[in-house]
Amino acid sequence: MPVLAAIDVGTNTVRVLVADAEAPGRFRPLFEDQAITRLGEGFRASRTLGREPIRRTVEAAARYAEVARAHGAEGIFAVATAAARDARNGAELREALERAAGLEFEFLSGEREAALMLQGVLHGLGLRHERLLVLDVGGGSTEIVLAVGGTSERALSVRLGVVALAERYLKSNPPRSWELVKLEGAIAERMDELRERIGDVRGRLCAGTAGTVTTLAAIDMGLREYDARRVNGYRLYRRRLTELYRWLARMTLESRRRVPGLEPGRADVIVAGAAVVLQAMETLGFSELKVSDEGLREGLLLDLMARVVGPPVPPAAPAAPAPPEEAPAAAGVAAATPLASPAAGVPVGGDSGEALPE
Repeated sequence: MPVLAAIDVGTNTVRVLVADAEAPGRFRPLFEDQAITRLGEGFRASRTLGREPIRRTVEAAARYAEVARAHGAEGIFAVATAAARDARNGAELREALERAAGLEFEFLSGEREAALMLQGVLHGLGLRHERLLVLDVGGGSTEIVLAVGGTSERALSVRLGVVALAERYLKSNPPRSWELVKLEGAIAERMDELRERIGDVRGRLCAGTAGTVTTLAAIDMGLREYDARRVNGYRLYRRRLTELYRWLARMTLESRRRVPGLEPGRADVIVAGAAVVLQAMETLGFSELKVSDEGLREGLLLDLMARVVGPPVPPAAPAAPAPPEEAPAAAGVAAATPLASPAAGVPVGGDSGEALPE
């Protein structure tokens, strides 16, 4: 089977996965890495990508393309997401990426990004028959996907990205209380609009993916080194997330950079990210969220694998329960038919298919 690779250029992070495609729908990672390049730095004010963020991002993407080739990758699926697709100078970024990396880059719509992300989450958590709501909080946007039986029912993308939110609302160090109130109010307003659009989501399992969610799980477990196996499938409880959010918001940036489980390069946006996840859970009525270490990057690889080696065999639907047995005729009647404790990882101190308008 061939070696394939995926490169994801996000608003905050560039990620790569190189893997041996062992069989349709099954791969063995050979190399995976990420670099926080902050492509969306300063983007909110001008809708234009800066020269330095472009340089950092292009360098990372080109380096990852070279690593993929060194591993013998026969195909590389390279994409860019929110800030890239929305930027006035997106063509400049595309030209620089393709020239430096020697690859074609697809600038994903929010709808396609959400669909690919869903495939990664389904693969990572092994969820194929459940009714799901999947939340992906990114640097430039937040995607929500409703799915059932492994198929997307509806995908929405909203411009609630942690980079823009942090730059706009959290200017003090540590954030002042009135800044947090404004941040929470802005997120709540967008989430209320979102709830009206998606309707009733009761009875669904809530899953979350991408850097904000996985980082919050790593912080909750106090991981000094990130462990994907422990993060994947971890449950974040809204009660605990509220404590984490308040704890992180009281810290200075310098203190946050020393928190186990939190990459120093994400320390300035994690408060905004936690606020988005928390408000989404509150607005949509979820008390817990199941974390997926896999997401868009893995979805890209699975999509490429389906084109190169063929699609995976669909899983069999669960068997219907057997009908109750009838009692013997002589009897004359028919036979009758707390939330887990959160992990103590840290001390607690007190343009897509249905994008929402700006």
